[in-house]
Formats: sequence, C-alpha cells, structure tokens
Amino acid sequence: MGVPGPVVVVGAGPTGLVAALLLARRGVDVTVLERRAGVHALPRAVHLDDESVRILQAAGVSDGFAAISRPAAGLRLLDARLRPFAAFHRSSRGVHGWAESTLFDQPDLEALLRAHVAADPRITLREGVDVVRIDPPGGSFSSVGTATAEPDVAAIGSPSAGPGGGAAAGGDPSPGDSYRVRLATGEQVPASAVLGCDGARSTVRAAIGARLRALGPSQRWFVVDVRCATPLPTWGGVDQVCDPARAATFLALTGDRYRWEFRMRSGETASELAAQVPSLITRWAPGPVEMLRAEEYTFDAAVADRWSDGRVFLLGDAAHLTPPFIGQGLGAGLRDAHNLAWKLAAVLHDGAPGSWVDGYRSERAPHATTMIRGALRVGRAMTGGSGAVAALRRPLVAGTLRVPAVRRRAEAGLVTRFGPGTLVDRRRDRRDPVGTPCPQPWPGHDGLLGDGWALLTSGAPEQPGPEPRETMPPHAGLPDAGPSDAVQGPVPSELARRAADLGARTVATTDPVLLRWLRTGRVRAVLLRPDRIVAASAPV
Repeated sequence: MGVPGPVVVVGAGPTGLVAALLLARRGVDVTVLERRAGVHALPRAVHLDDESVRILQAAGVSDGFAAISRPAAGLRLLDARLRPFAAFHRSSRGVHGWAESTLFDQPDLEALLRAHVAADPRITLREGVDVVRIDPPGGSFSSVGTATAEPDVAAIGSPSAGPGGGAAAGGDPSPGDSYRVRLATGEQVPASAVLGCDGARSTVRAAIGARLRALGPSQRWFVVDVRCATPLPTWGGVDQVCDPARAATFLALTGDRYRWEFRMRSGETASELAAQVPSLITRWAPGPVEMLRAEEYTFDAAVADRWSDGRVFLLGDAAHLTPPFIGQGLGAGLRDAHNLAWKLAAVLHDGAPGSWVDGYRSERAPHATTMIRGALRVGRAMTGGSGAVAALRRPLVAGTLRVPAVRRRAEAGLVTRFGPGTLVDRRRDRRDPVGTPCPQPWPGHDGLLGDGWALLTSGAPEQPGPEPRETMPPHAGLPDAGPSDAVQGPVPSELARRAADLGARTVATTDPVLLRWLRTGRVRAVLLRPDRIVAASAPV
C-alpha cells in the first residue's frame, strides 16, 4: 500500500527543520507548516554539545554550522564579585567528533537550515499558516484539547501517565492510512504522519490531549542580547555568577554578539529591569552597546505525559521544557528528531513494524526527564541558597573539585544510554556498550558507515553481511592501533545474520579510537542503528 501523503511537520524551528532534513535524506516527502513568516530575528538558543552537532552532520548542515559557530572553553563559576572559584573545561573534540561545547546565534542556525530545506526537492515549507486541528484516520483521538496562550504545565503531583506517558491511545494505523491536518483557512493537508515541533504552546500537543507535567518550579529570568563594536574581555567560555542576590550568566556568542541572563526577584517586572540594563551589565560592558533584546523569559521544567497518539508525535519543546543550566534545551529537540526520523522512514517506506516508532517515547522520555532533573540540580547548586550558603559554596566547590574522580564526573558530558527494548538488546554487564552511541573519532566518520544499519567489527564475520564489506582506515594523523588495542576473533554467526537481515553494511575498522572503545566494552563487534546507537554486541 502506498504512503497516503507527506509527513507533515508543524513548526519550522530548528527541531522541525532538522527532522524534515533527516526524513528527506531517507526518501520521505515532507511538508513543513509554520505560523510565522521568515526567520525569527531574536536570539534564543545559543549552545549545542558534540552529540547535537553530530546530528546536524547527519542532516547535512555541519559544515555550514561550523562557519557560524565557535567552540566554547567550558563553564566558570564566579562569586558575587566576579571572582572565579571553579572551572569545568570542555575539549575541542569530544566523543562525537566535534567540540564538546559550541556557541552560536539561533537566527543564524535557522537561516542555514532554511537554505538547505529550500534546496531539497522533497521538502515543502509553507509559512503563514495556522494549524487548528488534526483528524486521525477513521475516527478521533482518545482525548482532545485546545492550545492555550501559555504552556499547559500541570502541577507537580498531578495525575499523569508517568515520565513520558503511556502508549499511544489512538490505535496503530497502517502506513496507508491518512491523517488530515486542518488549517485556519479550512484547507485540509493529508499526512502519513504528523510531527509536532510547535513549541511550548503546542497545538499538536493539545490535539492529542497531552499535557506537560511539571518536574520543578518555574523561574523568571531577564535576558539581554547585545552587539558591541569593542570586544569585551572573555575567557572563551560561559560565566555563571553564583550570587543569591542576583544570579547571572554571561557569554560571548559569535562575532560581536554577547548575552547576559539575570534571575528576576519576586515582584520585579521586565520594564523595571529594562531601565536598569546599563547598570546590570556595566561590570562587563562599561561602554556603549547596541541592544538586540531585553525581555523576561520563564524557564520551565516539564515533560509531556504522552508523546504520541498513533502516528502523531511530539518533539522538542512540545514534549519537554528544560532550564538552561546545562545548555541542553535545543539539543534535546535535535535528539528527538534524530531518534524518530529513521524509524518513521523505515515504517512508512520499508515495511518495518510499527513497534519501531513506539520505541521513540520509551527511549527519549526517560533521557529527557533525567536531563531536566539534572538541569534543576545544577541550577540549585550554582544559584540557590542564602548569602550564608553562597559564602560556603566557594570553598566547598573548590575543595571538592580537587578530588580527581569528582572533577572527572563534573566535567563529563551528558551520557545517552537506552534501556532494553524493540531496537536495543539487554546489556550483559556495565561495560557492554549496548544502548549507547558509537564514538565518532573525527567529523565525517559516520559517512563511512553509510546511512543505514552497520556492523562494525575488527574481525571477519563467520557469515558475511551484505556487500560491500569495507575496511575503515584510521584517521590521518592518528597512529595505527597496536596489538593491545585489537579485538581479535570472528563475529558470531547470529549477529552476522541479524545484520544481513537488516541490510547492514559490514565495516572492519582499524581506527585506534574505535578499537580501544571495543576493547573497553569487551566486545568484538557491534550492530549500529542508523542513529549510531549500539543495538547489539558480540562479546570477546
């Protein structure tokens, strides 16, 4: 049965545009519906980690992104007098092949993504259209709602289906069934699936009757974005001012752009703080600046109680909201898109079972929930407490970070690890890399694995996977792996057969980074999903 229409993406922010590009690269036609016209000019997201940039690489835009961004040195904690008392450094090349921390300006990223969307014949972007309703095939959703002017965040402890919500309540339509996306004009857009990438006030979330479940209190912050013709002093990373009287964040973006974020006190208004901007930023910028934005922003911590209904899915801020303290807001949305796109393409075009897309919620919701709770903990540790707590924070944090194990833990990035499910085996032990991403030793390495499934090995399979079988050379400038790094032995025939059934490309690597990773995990081969998560492994 043919696919009844394109995948409709509601929302043309970075998450929606990346989802569209990932789907198009897998042969899926996509229509993107956006309420606004043009790029939203005000700066919003400013940070991505190396895993997120790897997703931009999968979408084909990483080279362009490198030209509009810069690596960040890490994070410093400052006291109320702007004296550093702790620093968390980030590497210029992380486990995913890119800088562990990268700063950029969101309008630049959106312009880049839109240029790639415009050049892709499989993607149609329609602007200035309002989605008002979604009709599922053959009936209605189990619960419906109406989008509101504010995020529909339920109080902590409100009844819900638990972290990430329950199973889809709208049934399991076949790939031949069509949804109807209704616009304010009365037009109906047919869709084989709908991706709700329409932000915190999501119409799609309301359409399927989902709500955001609060994980912590909201916080009001005042965000100031400026241009400054004279470069301001900066160490190359982000500064967090741990002052209970006025917690603040300062960072240099790209070019001549800078950002401050100030926590608002009870009873303060944005107009009051707007009049105080010169005095708020004078310790960093005593001279003239060009104001780009000065407005209040509410940081919520919440996750949707349901992530899907049939083939209608929530991604990005429609599914979760996170405080900014670990810089993972946009990255979480990109992870959603990367996790779902290849599964949905396989179900719609390659005859994969519908259970593949059911795994989207079970994989992403726990990870997003853990990330949000981590951001809340970091925020409290950096900015919470009274003046007495702040006085103790400096010596306690500085002393604790002198312990090597504590420092390694503090400087470690966010770890992706999925539990067992339809597309991930159960781990044999804690070293087994199943459920975690395969490292990318250098940008572009993923291209050697192909766009689909891959069997990565350092040995010869007893039963070879489909041709071509390739040898992956080490990256230029890296030494060849020595005998201690090689993982010898054939790939078990069962894993080789699974790889062959999935059409996996079999690749034997000589890259020292990958060979050491295999050896650390005590495995001789791994079966990699298209999103580079290890689905299965063969022990040594």
